[in-house]
Amino acid sequence: MSEALYRKWRPQLWDQVVGQDHIVQTLKNAIRSDRIGHAYLFSGPRGTGKTTTARLLAKAVNCQSDDLRTRPCNKCENCLSVNQGRFMDLIEIDAASNTSVDDVRDLREKIGFSPSQGKFKVYIIDEVHMLSTAAFNALLKTLEEPPPHAIFILATTEVHKIPATVLSRCQRHEFRRIPVITIVDLLKELVVAEKLKVDEDTLFMIARQSTGALRDAISLLDQLSSTGDVITLELAQQVLGTATNQTVINLVDMICVQDTKGCLDQLHTALDSGTDPRQFARQMVDYLRGLMLIQLGNEKSMDVTDEVRQIMGKQTQKISMLRLTELVKLFNNAANESRLAWQPSLALELAIAQGVQLFDMQASQSQVSTEIREVEAKSVKQSNTKEESGNPKLVDRVIHESEKSEVEKVFESPAQENILDPLELMTEGEEHSVQASFGINEVRESLTDVKNLIRNYRKNTEALLASARSFSMKNGVIIIGFQSPVLKERMEKGDHQEIIQRAFSHVLGAEARVKAVVINAKSNLIDHEEEFEPDSLVSAALDLGGKIVDKE
Repeated sequence: MSEALYRKWRPQLWDQVVGQDHIVQTLKNAIRSDRIGHAYLFSGPRGTGKTTTARLLAKAVNCQSDDLRTRPCNKCENCLSVNQGRFMDLIEIDAASNTSVDDVRDLREKIGFSPSQGKFKVYIIDEVHMLSTAAFNALLKTLEEPPPHAIFILATTEVHKIPATVLSRCQRHEFRRIPVITIVDLLKELVVAEKLKVDEDTLFMIARQSTGALRDAISLLDQLSSTGDVITLELAQQVLGTATNQTVINLVDMICVQDTKGCLDQLHTALDSGTDPRQFARQMVDYLRGLMLIQLGNEKSMDVTDEVRQIMGKQTQKISMLRLTELVKLFNNAANESRLAWQPSLALELAIAQGVQLFDMQASQSQVSTEIREVEAKSVKQSNTKEESGNPKLVDRVIHESEKSEVEKVFESPAQENILDPLELMTEGEEHSVQASFGINEVRESLTDVKNLIRNYRKNTEALLASARSFSMKNGVIIIGFQSPVLKERMEKGDHQEIIQRAFSHVLGAEARVKAVVINAKSNLIDHEEEFEPDSLVSAALDLGGKIVDKE
């Protein structure tokens, strides 16, 4: 059986460790000065060299070379024993399998015995965050005052789960994700040594897929090396379940022009060809992040070709920074939710629909702004026209009032004072309420008229209201439920909430207050009086003339 490439090419000397120079240099200096600590904590993402560095440290402290600067020498008996896995004084413990306090007590009983081969007994405890609380407590005293011949090296990917009492007893070293270019350089050396045929574009794709984990990159290359003699970019994309860069570029272009059908066609074509939905969402996040870096003036940090860089530069002119950051959030959420969704493509489809809606709102707002500028220009032109008789200022005012529509009068009248803020009404622990003269029935029946009224004044506000998924009443306040926090935040910004309140007040004939909340499948509105969803059976019954009545 052949050995896996990541094990075959595991670093055996300090100089072979890549991407962690800040840690390697510190440990080498400690060995040269003979100032070895009794407990170390190596934390960081998977595949970045924590266990490898721990083994190198164990090999260095037991190396038999007379020159401290050359340790580990990789030539003496102890170094060769560590390489071959037969060094008795190197004990590796998997904390995920030995989590109980009894396992730690067994370790404490054996730690007192002197080393059999080397100078130090080195205990490497991998995934140490998996230990139970009792096990950590049992380990504390040993970590603080171990025997002079014992060294502990704890490794973890989740340092936040380590108790502070343990952290304070260890020298902590934080491992970083390895840069793409560093991974590519190492893969090139490995390809030459293994006599593989791989082009540079494929190596860059493998490096990006590994997300900074060198072990993952080598494992991906090992997987691809078994497919055939020549590893092409197309073959790599097919095996790894990634979409082409052109698919991602086309999808971003179609989002910018609000082509929902084209976006879904691109998505389903990619998924039907074998692309993994979660991986595709990650590619979208990575590409959108690149667009964001360009807008921030940091395009030099991107690893893309000059051709793709030019395309991205043109796309940044079509997307504002605000909408770009919202798109990144949408697809990042899709990448996290795709694993849990019963329909794998659903999270991506929702991200695309909401992303297109963002640009649709932008287009509506631009159209309304243009219309407002045209009206203002027309008013200025009329104000400059002199009448033969009468007071010119009085005539201008009469003309302006006569041209102002009833819709404008609704939304431009002075706001009433001394009205409770709906945000204050919903504050926990307070009992304030508004005595509304209408109920959920009236709200339901007025919804169509409210939307029509708002559409004539502000189209993007009407689109925002149309995206609401539920309506309810609490303390006399109309509660509008959205499925996306982005939509809730959008309603609370600007004057959207004020416009919706005025529209409900005008249609209902009474002062109305509204509040936006976020709802989803797991959480619902709390302590609400009555609620309906626009697409529910209740809504359908109301459309057929039904009424919601209170049950005595």
